Amino acid sequence: MNAYEAELSHGMHVVHDGPRQAPPLLLIHGSGASGGSWLPMIPALAARHHVVRIDLPGCGQSPPATSYDVPAIVDRLAALLDGIGLRHMAVAGHSSGGYVATALAEQRPDLVSSLTLISTGPSLDALLPQPWILRVLLGPPVGRLVWSARSDAWIRSGIRATTARAVEVPDELVAGVRGITYGAFRAVLRGNAAYLAERSVPERLAALDVPVLVISGGADPRWDPSSAHRYETVPGARVELLPGIGHIPLLEAPETTGRLLLEFTAAGADAPSSEA
Repeated sequence: MNAYEAELSHGMHVVHDGPRQAPPLLLIHGSGASGGSWLPMIPALAARHHVVRIDLPGCGQSPPATSYDVPAIVDRLAALLDGIGLRHMAVAGHSSGGYVATALAEQRPDLVSSLTLISTGPSLDALLPQPWILRVLLGPPVGRLVWSARSDAWIRSGIRATTARAVEVPDELVAGVRGITYGAFRAVLRGNAAYLAERSVPERLAALDVPVLVISGGADPRWDPSSAHRYETVPGARVELLPGIGHIPLLEAPETTGRLLLEFTAAGADAPSSEA
């Protein structure tokens, strides 16, 4: 599989895969990651969709932003999508990428036809004590020093600390993580926390008229796996808990995660449109 186009637009690095005439699918990565986190799933997804992968501001190959608040990030993302000329997209977000996806549906419902949230914590009280390597990276002043001295092996260890099974970490993801500054990473986490503190994700989704699929790992070390059931309060939401999978189903179970996503987007494409 080869990406057919990459560009920088509105401060975000964008990669397109699959045929342009296919139904569009937007993929949004989580904190401290990049669009490379989706790589194991891309061949299957690009066979059915025009896949649009982004590096959020300050992540991967995207330059830093002046604000990492979720609404501000969504303003830039919406401007990017307007520039591309895409509407009514299936949108999938991994981890905190699910907050950006949800906020996009809140602020610009014309851009979103369905939402898939993968390992997206529903509220702050569902957060578990973090793996030690993440606590080291997150805790100033030691975190800043360790961050600047990270090796590729350390980055891979940090990623694997959130998984429940052995995974191959794509080189593109490692390179994308290396491109994130410590300041940007901390600012992204603060922006995500503020978004959750304002209102939980299930509450936000319940106020939207959009199909929702939630995929969570049954052995997620970052978020209480049972908290995924809170999304069942969202009318019509489908919740899939993957046994033995940690925080990154994109790497741990790409075939299963891709199949669930494709089934969901196909069902949405077959449904009668509510637009006039």
